Amino acid sequence: MLLLAGLGNPGPEHAGNRHNIGFMAADAIARRHSFSPWSKKFRGLLAEGNLAGEKIFLLKPQTFMNLSGQSVGEALRFYKLEPSNLIVFYDELDLAPGKVRVKTGGGSGGHNGIRSIDQHVGKEYRRVRIGIGHPGVKPMVHGHVLGDFAKADSEWLEPLLSSIGDNAPLLVKDDGSSFMNRVTLDLREKLQPTGDHDRPPPKAPKAQSHIRQARPQKPEIKVPETGPMAAMLKKLLGKE
Repeated sequence: MLLLAGLGNPGPEHAGNRHNIGFMAADAIARRHSFSPWSKKFRGLLAEGNLAGEKIFLLKPQTFMNLSGQSVGEALRFYKLEPSNLIVFYDELDLAPGKVRVKTGGGSGGHNGIRSIDQHVGKEYRRVRIGIGHPGVKPMVHGHVLGDFAKADSEWLEPLLSSIGDNAPLLVKDDGSSFMNRVTLDLREKLQPTGDHDRPPPKAPKAQSHIRQARPQKPEIKVPETGPMAAMLKKLLGKE
């Protein structure tokens, strides 16, 4: 039995935020593997299902990000699970958009949701860090994280979430390396540029009309070799 928690902030105003990519990942897994409808429990939304032969509980804390540990801790204690039975999906500023990394333990990296979970259950749980990119300067971080994904981001975001849903059973099998490889390959396949074989053939050179083809060529003007007239004609005709 495992608990998979996706982090985010509740409410429709936050639904499209970069900070909510953990919620999006949980939704993708629930859809792909036909989990039960979401129900209110443990100060969050809970869905049940099976992955790779294991009973799985999916949790989306509704406590707001900074208090995510309250919800996750309640669920973990209720089901008598250890931190090693917990997998958390969340946004990572220090990874490029679309990059995914899996690790066990470590620091919070300044992520308030992870800091809260660390305080409530300890640090020895698996973390699926999903890259959202860094805006470049610290003063812009708050707006970037709480801002919505741009329309252009759907080019990588939708395939990424789909791949996370498809390959979630690998996480249940504790095969984080294969999970990362499969997600990377899936995204690369979706985003690879169109090959030369998909491009339209080059246009053939425009053929001359039959009128132009039939038009006789002008005879070359014979320029006298010597004398004043020869010099003048050569100058006019550009022969010098």
